[in-house]
Amino acid sequence: MIERTGVTTGAETTVVTDTTACLPPEMAAEYGVPTVSLYVSIDGDQMRESEIDDYGEFFSRLRSSQTGATTSQPSVGDFIAVYEPILDAGREIVSVHLSAGISGTYEAAIQARERLIADGKGGERIQVFDSRTAAGTEGLCVLAAARAATSGEGGDQVVERLKEARESLRMWFAIDTLEYLRRGGRIGGAAALIGSAFKIKPILTIDEQVTPVEKVRTRARSIDRLCDFATLQHSVGADAWVVQHIQDEEAAAILADRCREIHGTDPLFVTEICPVLGAHSGPGVLGYGSVTASSLR
Repeated sequence: MIERTGVTTGAETTVVTDTTACLPPEMAAEYGVPTVSLYVSIDGDQMRESEIDDYGEFFSRLRSSQTGATTSQPSVGDFIAVYEPILDAGREIVSVHLSAGISGTYEAAIQARERLIADGKGGERIQVFDSRTAAGTEGLCVLAAARAATSGEGGDQVVERLKEARESLRMWFAIDTLEYLRRGGRIGGAAALIGSAFKIKPILTIDEQVTPVEKVRTRARSIDRLCDFATLQHSVGADAWVVQHIQDEEAAAILADRCREIHGTDPLFVTEICPVLGAHSGPGVLGYGSVTASSLR
């Protein structure tokens, strides 16, 4: 989904995203990408995701919690607080967010835009883009948009670049258990795996919603299958790639080394998946995602 204005003002463009894009902070700073934070609550303690410095402590709490964690999208006010100074500077905004199929973040951004239009504060210069994904591949969309924006392209041109990236992006991720997805109600088509989930490590994807790919039984086999997928992506020119994990740096390093051999390039980034997404997937996630290198030109 995308909410468009149909108007290009010629103003310079700022790309905005949310914390689930899992971009390294230095990369967001390099491209001048403001980030709107989602929220996560564990045992009654609500936190802005952007203020969680120690992911290890968070996931340790998640493992020991009897009730698990809940998450919520940014408020309309959170978006307005980010959008207003950018609009006041006369710029356009392209706001890129995780799939509307798994979060209300996109809708909150739309509501913020509409309120700014109604208040005469330039909301018509905002375009909100649904990446239809999350985590590293959302980050790849943001990176495609940010590179276009910093090269001087206007909002409509940035959106066209985003569409190109979204068409080619793919992500697979292996998880240790479906229990966290089941608890959080984000399980989507992967619900069909629950009855056979004993001692398996499902491989899933996000295609607007969480969707099953296949079942494997060991971490080593998960890595093999993710590498098979990377080989397929390389064959179609999707050589801009990332690796992600939750509390498994060793497996992420192994996967990244093997994917370097496949792609012949370094990953754009290797990061730990954020607590908001991790609250629904649980620790032990290992993922690979890529887009065509041309979409990041």
